Amino acid sequence: MGMRVDLVSAPIRYPRTPLLLLLVLAVIPAVALAALFSWSDEQADTHEAARAGESDVPSSPPPPSGEITPALSTGMFSYRRASQGISEFTDRDRLAEDVEPVFSFVNEQSCAAVSVDGQTVITKNAGTPVMPASTQKLLIAAVALETLGDDYRFTTSVAAPAAVEGVVDGDVYLIGGGDPLLVSDDYPIDSDTYPAFNTTSLDRLADAIVGTGITTIRGAIVGDGSRYDDQFVIVSWGDSVAFVDGGPYDALLVNDSRTLGRTSRQSDPNEAAARELARLLGNRGVSVNGGWVSGTADPNVAIIGQVESEPLSLVVTEMLTTSDNNTAEMLLKEIGFADSGEGTAAAGLNVVDRTLRSWGVPMDGVQLADGSGLSLENRVTCATLLAVLQQAGGGSIPGSLPVAARSGTLVGEFTESTMQGRLVAKTGTLGNPPVDSDPPAVKALAGYLDTANGHTIEFVIIQTGPDITSDGKYQALWLALGDRLDTYPSGPGPDGLGPR
Repeated sequence: MGMRVDLVSAPIRYPRTPLLLLLVLAVIPAVALAALFSWSDEQADTHEAARAGESDVPSSPPPPSGEITPALSTGMFSYRRASQGISEFTDRDRLAEDVEPVFSFVNEQSCAAVSVDGQTVITKNAGTPVMPASTQKLLIAAVALETLGDDYRFTTSVAAPAAVEGVVDGDVYLIGGGDPLLVSDDYPIDSDTYPAFNTTSLDRLADAIVGTGITTIRGAIVGDGSRYDDQFVIVSWGDSVAFVDGGPYDALLVNDSRTLGRTSRQSDPNEAAARELARLLGNRGVSVNGGWVSGTADPNVAIIGQVESEPLSLVVTEMLTTSDNNTAEMLLKEIGFADSGEGTAAAGLNVVDRTLRSWGVPMDGVQLADGSGLSLENRVTCATLLAVLQQAGGGSIPGSLPVAARSGTLVGEFTESTMQGRLVAKTGTLGNPPVDSDPPAVKALAGYLDTANGHTIEFVIIQTGPDITSDGKYQALWLALGDRLDTYPSGPGPDGLGPR
């Protein structure tokens, strides 16, 4: 789960007039903003008229009564002979014209890109490496689903020596299998800004132990996360992020390394998980005499209980919807473990790089330091993200993303826009010190918009600037971009092309 970086304290209410919102953008000249949205409104009116059936292409008058219409009313070399392709080309060209004024406000340290059905329409600085913030989770999600599969599950186990008359004369082992969403039923995760969902119940393992007849454990509960290495945070995160926005995590993680009755995270996630299982057993009348520790399971001890996670596709949905940092980092290590037997971030990043290159994703300037996007060392281009969106568009990722004004980190965005309930996207935010100065803060949006006539628009916009995370700085461009994307298709359909 993990502290989320895309924080929204309460749903944001936009003004009904976009111009009022735009005027608060100190970085954009007021005159230019007014012109942009005046133009935007005019284009929207034209677009709505076109959808109502109007066309700029006149049709031929009907033949006089009794006159026979020529059998070949369309010339051999008419546009209508290749109408579908020409119509789509025209639509994409008009979309580029509509979006270009919005992209003109993307500064040189930022980037943006739009495509339709995988065909690039318009870009701005698409090859410029920028900090992706949490849009980096799209890379991890896509590669995890590709390498592990949508139906992949994580298994958490309990192992113990045989009990004699209900007494275990030794330790009981809680063995982590990489499940990032393992929780105890009574832990108050609903108080989190974005509560985890699609979780796995630790209580089921406690019940399994009780079900074997165990009443006393003379040893300790040992938390075993040895499937992964012991790097519980990313070194490059720094003190303001590590153990706050992300970590600690290991192959064994319960309640994000939090225990009931304690407000802070425990430094060792394995010990914290063991402590939580001991608490659940105590609630069920089982005595644990040796407390709880972190360690490695005895391979000769039998498994007495297991619990499986939800399928990976649902775990990814939780990660993308809530921007779950710990889940992203654990998936990165699981990718590495599945590929090479090494549960390390480095092994996972090797798989990510190799997989993206095999898809033909542009990787020039790309530098990945973690899975969540929290590291200031990460660099990704809009061309990279757009290619990943195009690659993943036919799978489960579009349905796993936050929905504008409806869910996750987009619940407070586009609340008074035609995008609500339609646009789906991964958000990205970096505003923790020192990113408000150098490098600058980041606000990003990358996702999809399905059109009424069955096309899919893929888009990426990553803005950087000293105070870009302020509502008035990024929201206006997001709204303007949404309005312009919604004009597609604005040209005549195939039947409206050429002579009649």
